[in-house]
Amino acid sequence: MERVRIVEVGPRDGLQNEKQIIPTQTKLELIERLASAGLRDIEVTSFVSPKWVPQMADHAAIMRGLKRRAGVNYPVLTPNLKGFEAAVAEGATEVAVFAAASEGFSQKNINCSIDESIDRFIPVFDAARRVGVKVRGYVSCVVACPYDGAIAPGKVADVAARLHELGSYEVSLGDTIGAGTPASVLRMLEAVAKKVPRERLAGHYHDTYGMAVANVHASYQFGLRVFDSSVSGLGGCPYAKGATGNMATEDVVYLLHGLGADTGVNLDAVVDCGAWISAQLARPPQSRVARALLAKRAAAGEV
Repeated sequence: MERVRIVEVGPRDGLQNEKQIIPTQTKLELIERLASAGLRDIEVTSFVSPKWVPQMADHAAIMRGLKRRAGVNYPVLTPNLKGFEAAVAEGATEVAVFAAASEGFSQKNINCSIDESIDRFIPVFDAARRVGVKVRGYVSCVVACPYDGAIAPGKVADVAARLHELGSYEVSLGDTIGAGTPASVLRMLEAVAKKVPRERLAGHYHDTYGMAVANVHASYQFGLRVFDSSVSGLGGCPYAKGATGNMATEDVVYLLHGLGADTGVNLDAVVDCGAWISAQLARPPQSRVARALLAKRAAAGEV
């Protein structure tokens, strides 16, 4: 049976765009429920300036409030050395850094070129090596960009290779606007895999056009065994008004279990978790699988 690792990004990537400030205790309970469902990699917060991402202002309180479980990783996003040092001071053992494959996206988001953004991470990688902290690299806009349009696969490969060479133990490839199809995703993966071993790659596919699960399937067939997802599809797409963003954890787990893969995740428990956090946010679950299973339970008279 093939083992597939799910990196749950709901508590960070999923919640960061929520307009209402979510109580720290709710976030901590979400993390605990996800761990209880069998998820072993849960991205819990981001050490960014509260001025830019108010939702993540409680990052230190989140780290202090975690009920750490043996075998569960709690990575955090650190955009620079200051964020890295603050995260490590609160007990972080794994961090993530972000670069874009699009010059337009890089300039609009962090006011610098791709090369400049990666150069800023060098001190983070150096510091991480000194203290034994793992670093995961993210690449945004691996298929298309809201500003530059389609992105050349070779450009994605170059950025992924640079992050890998700097010391990323894994590089997560993000279809930020969810425009990818299996064909465009495979073209990108073929280019990247020439420079970074496929066992060091992860897929992070947004569901804006409903293609995320199809893209996971194509990537799984290609050889990827790590995928990022967000419980109940938390997290919208800021570039497509009203569109969904992250792929729902429930949907990708259902797919992978159907392919005979072992994720270590209890699907029913993740559905319960998604229903719970959706209720906290006063909205229905965004996962199609969750909706189907919850309707089936209701029809059978189950609570």
